[in-house]
Amino acid sequence: MSEFTTEFLAQVEAKNPGEAEFHQAVHEVVSSLTPVLDQHPEYQAAKILERITEPERAILFRVPWMTDRGEVMVQKGYRVEFNSAIGPYKGGLRFHPSVNLSILKFLGFEQVFKNSLTTLPLGGGKGGSDFDPKGKSDNEVMRFCQSFMTELQRHIGPDTDVPAGDIGVGGREIGYLFGQYKRLRNEFTGVLTGKGLGWGGSLIRPEATGYGMVYFAAEMLGAKDETLEGKTCLVSGSGNVAQYGVEKINELGGKVICMSDSGGMILDKDGIDAEKLAWIMDLKNVRRGRISEYAEEFGAEYVEADASLGFNPLWDIEADCAFPCATQNEINEADAKNLMKHKIGAVVEGANMPVVPAGMDLFLDAGVPFGPSKAANAGGVAVSGLEMSQNSMRIRWEREEVERRLQDIMKSIHTAASEAAEQYGTPGNYVNGANIAGFKKVADAMLDQGLV
Repeated sequence: MSEFTTEFLAQVEAKNPGEAEFHQAVHEVVSSLTPVLDQHPEYQAAKILERITEPERAILFRVPWMTDRGEVMVQKGYRVEFNSAIGPYKGGLRFHPSVNLSILKFLGFEQVFKNSLTTLPLGGGKGGSDFDPKGKSDNEVMRFCQSFMTELQRHIGPDTDVPAGDIGVGGREIGYLFGQYKRLRNEFTGVLTGKGLGWGGSLIRPEATGYGMVYFAAEMLGAKDETLEGKTCLVSGSGNVAQYGVEKINELGGKVICMSDSGGMILDKDGIDAEKLAWIMDLKNVRRGRISEYAEEFGAEYVEADASLGFNPLWDIEADCAFPCATQNEINEADAKNLMKHKIGAVVEGANMPVVPAGMDLFLDAGVPFGPSKAANAGGVAVSGLEMSQNSMRIRWEREEVERRLQDIMKSIHTAASEAAEQYGTPGNYVNGANIAGFKKVADAMLDQGLV
């Protein structure tokens, strides 16, 4: 890194104290940009970095709601509208006890460049609450969502800010949020994505992040004249991204041998085939059970989560490809070393920033193909953008049309990242390539639009 970028990162940390996740996200992007800034002094003159790392707007509000027992509860609600240089703010809502401003700023910042890479006119934002939908009744979730949207609706709109789902916000929550927005605003618009198919949703949207991740992995492997056919794969998580990632890996001939949740992991050396995956989908999406039940049903090995180990046993298994799909920073340095020990062939991020910087550096220094989340998991927001297009035109494309467009977008992202990495002197480094390609598009738009 140059002296300028080192000083700039120190300034970001000083201006945003205690926001470790946000610092990490900014460091990861800015550390790739030295050659770009050297060739484009106009970016420094216009203070693009200083402006692009400051949200255009960050909204914090209280969300009171009532339990089924009549107890009053109060949660924090957030929406970070980070950058609208190339389109309306776009990014998910996360309902989870870990949600705080630092995490949402990190996610919103990442979203700016992820959305830029999709080729669609989308800005970046993120929001959510420290509300935990786990263990709540449908009526409790509905009351919370209605209270949350009562405030949020003041700040969003189909041409202003279009939220979607994220951790803890699935079809049920999107439905309740949309219903309250429609009730308060008296308008039926594409203000949220991830909607039900019967009221404005797009085919392939639930599958999009997982499918897109695997399409990106296929492009990475294709650059080495390889395919997923016959490859053994490690997948963490068992939510939406993991489920549909496993489905597409199976379709392309790979074999997934593990999945996980916060309680632990399963190891099924016979492979999690379509029938077993359908059982997991019912377990997680309908019965809302724990992955440990899979071991009892199919006789697989189950390993309980144990933070005291200092590493995750899921990443200490011999395999060809790794797909972290659970949460941020789930692969620490020890996990990365274990994957390297087993000569992992590719690591592709399905979750947002699931590999810590030291782990990422290990993979890059060893030449392991590494697909960063802002490129590899952009399929979800890509199809959200396609949902917005369908809403605006009052039409709905067939499944094959949406999936074809998704696959084309993931190919375009791979090409853009690969070409940018080559152009700026780090061929094969998808981290640098994705950061540079995503940044330049937004930075150029900011220059065009003046000092705003």
